[in-house]
Amino acid sequence: MDGVLVIDKPSGPTSFDVVRQVRSLLRIKKVGHTGTLDPLATGVLPLCLGEATKVAGFITEGDKAYDATVRLGSETDTLDAEGQVTAHAPVPALTPALIEAALARYRGTYDQIPPMYSAVKVGGKRLYELARAGEEVERAARQVTVYELVLRDFSADRLQVSVRCSKGFFVRTLAQDVGRALGCGAHLEALRRTASGPFSLAQALPLADLPGLVKDGALAGRLVSMSAALVDMPEVRVGPAEAKRVSHGVPVEVPAGRSGRVRVMGPEDALLAVAEIVEGRLRYLRVLV
Repeated sequence: MDGVLVIDKPSGPTSFDVVRQVRSLLRIKKVGHTGTLDPLATGVLPLCLGEATKVAGFITEGDKAYDATVRLGSETDTLDAEGQVTAHAPVPALTPALIEAALARYRGTYDQIPPMYSAVKVGGKRLYELARAGEEVERAARQVTVYELVLRDFSADRLQVSVRCSKGFFVRTLAQDVGRALGCGAHLEALRRTASGPFSLAQALPLADLPGLVKDGALAGRLVSMSAALVDMPEVRVGPAEAKRVSHGVPVEVPAGRSGRVRVMGPEDALLAVAEIVEGRLRYLRVLV
């Protein structure tokens, strides 16, 4: 079974828990997720099955979109509702103009420091492992981009926002930053990922539905092909003779004027490789046949 299975992750299990459940249910070894969701979070979690694990690294590079609830007036050590409260402060009288001024600081491209409770590695260890041991270490800021940050609703102590951002962006950190910009602190109360690269909630299957689909033999029809999973990547089409050269890793020339990363498609819409066009020739990043 090869392809991408888009799961609507429930709140509670980790992304790795979901991988283990799917691996056990389908009785296949090669299953990998394409971007961690915190246990608290729900929503789009694409899983690569079988041969699709070979392109997982390219899928993770896509943009992400979230709906988030930000709880104002308290900060936590994990920056979300699962942590211990570390600070309290009164929430100011909120107005759309006041909130907009705070949100405006976090649109565009800027440097963001990853939280201690995250899967980012420092010195070979996951930050959350160090945090659980009571350690806090210096973290290098990483460049992120917020393409869209929209206020959907608010109450006396909560904000409902939608975010569209680059990979590696932490909405938990955004929640804390916005709270501090408002002078009261905040933490992330709820998070739902609505899109990951080309995948959306409309494609996502509730985890609880999988056993029934497997029993009915209907799961294979819900998989996204490797080519469709990389639909955001421009394609280069080759004929039968060139396809054979691609399969052997032999460089193939492409029309002048093209550059960048592409998916190489052969006869019968077969995904042959992922490559970069360098000086008019394909340089292969991953050959799939």
